[in-house]
Amino acid sequence: MVKKTLKAFRGSILHFLSDPGDGSNRDAVEYFDDGLLLIEDEHIVKAGPAADLLPGLPADTEIFDYTGKLIMPGMIDAHVHYPQTDIIASHGGQLLEWLNRYTFDAERRFGDPGHAQEVAEFFLEELLRNGTTSALIFATIHPESVDAICEAARKRNMRLIAGKVLMDRHCPEYLQDTPDSAYRDSKALIERWHGQDRLQYAITPRFAPTSSNEQLEQAGKLAQEHPDVLVHTHVAENKEEVAWVAKLFPWSRSYLDIYDRYGLLRDRAVYAHCIHLDDEDRQRMAESGAAMAFCPTSNLFLGSGLFDLAAARSHRVRVGLATDVGGGTSFSMLRTMSEAYKVLQLAGQTLSAHEAFYLATLGSAQALCIDDCLGNFLPGKEADFVVLDFQATPMLERRLRDVRNPHEKLFALMTLGDDRSVAATYVMGQHVYGVPPAPAS
Repeated sequence: MVKKTLKAFRGSILHFLSDPGDGSNRDAVEYFDDGLLLIEDEHIVKAGPAADLLPGLPADTEIFDYTGKLIMPGMIDAHVHYPQTDIIASHGGQLLEWLNRYTFDAERRFGDPGHAQEVAEFFLEELLRNGTTSALIFATIHPESVDAICEAARKRNMRLIAGKVLMDRHCPEYLQDTPDSAYRDSKALIERWHGQDRLQYAITPRFAPTSSNEQLEQAGKLAQEHPDVLVHTHVAENKEEVAWVAKLFPWSRSYLDIYDRYGLLRDRAVYAHCIHLDDEDRQRMAESGAAMAFCPTSNLFLGSGLFDLAAARSHRVRVGLATDVGGGTSFSMLRTMSEAYKVLQLAGQTLSAHEAFYLATLGSAQALCIDDCLGNFLPGKEADFVVLDFQATPMLERRLRDVRNPHEKLFALMTLGDDRSVAATYVMGQHVYGVPPAPAS
């Protein structure tokens, strides 16, 4: 019989039990200034005050000391395009122009398995370097692009969700599939990858304008046949896009209504952006169980508009935080939190540090329907976590010199922090990035 190995990680510990922004639960935030995170066989045993947990540990327990640093659940990116890694920071244009100028040309190369593999490997290393341990990912129309990202994730034992793009019109011919090929390829990929190790699949129409009615019907058929997979697409990102959709689908009440008509608005569906929606759309999202991905850096970079978090909350729609690389400008969820704060300031709203860190962890896990296994440190959950350094840069160290309030420390970290703030990243309790600490004596 294999002996179970108990590991203990000591440091300041932060995680969330519910949304601290809805005001209904005073116990939404758990923070232990001197805490202990216990892990056994790749899963969480307990998190709590070190003074309470240390006396009960078996004598042979390995204790890893991150005193002075913050231990929190691994961050979860609710919407990102791995094939756009190499076009991040491309100048000029709003959404539709940007797609035609940069995106389509970059994605054509992903029919080459070697290229797809090389980008997938770099992309996942960049996620881990930024403390992101899970993500919902767009691939391209090429099945090879899904195989590459799933193989790379499986090698790292990461919990990842990915899907082949469906796109049969209003794009270059070299990126077009057909309704039938999209269905066949997606079904084969679902059978190959969904539920393998920590991998899941997402049915992924790019957005309504690039799918014909027939292709959307096939996507809906896939969703009906596979209720346990996710649906992942874009909606209402840009005003020009919304106007185009209205011309292409004159029978629809709204952009969102198109997806609803084809059975794609449901629980386990994640819609990126959701900027130019009305209250009827938000109410329908809430009724269906669909979730929103808030993408602040790309919304600012492409001039798309300001996400309305207060409206989403008032309708009780689940919301996750997303980088949306490459329209988004950073892999860092800390940078993304900072920009989320600014977007909401411009919209006449505010975002506390607790709300921001919740959106990047448990909030995204709930949006992606993986909160049964990730998102906080409740017993039995998978041990994906990140260690953040409050003194990673001279500016952070100086700013925090006289700060004693934990919330002020978190706000400074999310405003001034970036990839340099990530001291270590762990996947299923295994160290995968940064310098691991020596066991405490």
